[in-house]
Amino acid sequence: MWTVGAPAAGTVARMCGRYVEVSSPALLAERFHVTEVRTEQLETNYNVAPRAQVPVVAERHGERVLDLVRWGLVPFWAKDTKIGDRMINARADKLLSSNAFKRPFERKRCIVPADGFYEWQKIEGKRTKQPWFIRRRDGEPLAFAGLWETWHDPNEDDDAPPLRSCVIITTDPNELLAPIHDRMPVVLPESQWDTWLDVDNHDVAALRKLLVPFPAGELEAWAVSTLVNKADNNGPELLDPEPVPADAS
Repeated sequence: MWTVGAPAAGTVARMCGRYVEVSSPALLAERFHVTEVRTEQLETNYNVAPRAQVPVVAERHGERVLDLVRWGLVPFWAKDTKIGDRMINARADKLLSSNAFKRPFERKRCIVPADGFYEWQKIEGKRTKQPWFIRRRDGEPLAFAGLWETWHDPNEDDDAPPLRSCVIITTDPNELLAPIHDRMPVVLPESQWDTWLDVDNHDVAALRKLLVPFPAGELEAWAVSTLVNKADNNGPELLDPEPVPADAS
């Protein structure tokens, strides 16, 4: 693990736009206490990008279900799917004021499993941002707080299957992430999974209190190659450590 120093001057916000998903459906089902798995196989993905089909854990009829949905939430009222490209992240402090996120926050919460995620740090005097990889110290999957939604194409028949999509909620950074940028995904500890997934829980005030930074001491981060900048690059080499930039240490 590399040590991250003080924030570079002029650091700008960049939300969670890429992450890693390499755990098998069986492992995710065991880790998240899933009773129904609706996807038998997942391709290992070291560079998950928006529009990808990603696994999520949600509660349906009192059971936890693992299913695949599109990353980039498409609201039920959308005319087409293009809006989903702008809705890969949702700020925790804006959920109730957004006509895209308010309804799923109240009714359709999910967990987006991830084996780690990338964030980009602006380095003073350099045009290219430095990517970092962040994961749990114990190697367990992260449980991103997410929302899901269904959308029906208005140009198709009413009985056509709907599109299911999701968004990852972000919050203020913890002490580890703050030097890299000013947002981080909400990571839920296991003690909060039942509360978050409970479809009968409509106490939005209490739910908002869960959307806080994950303890910095339970995460680790290291600089990685700019290969991750291109979504077509995908392999374990993306996680290889790079020397810490002098202006970031």
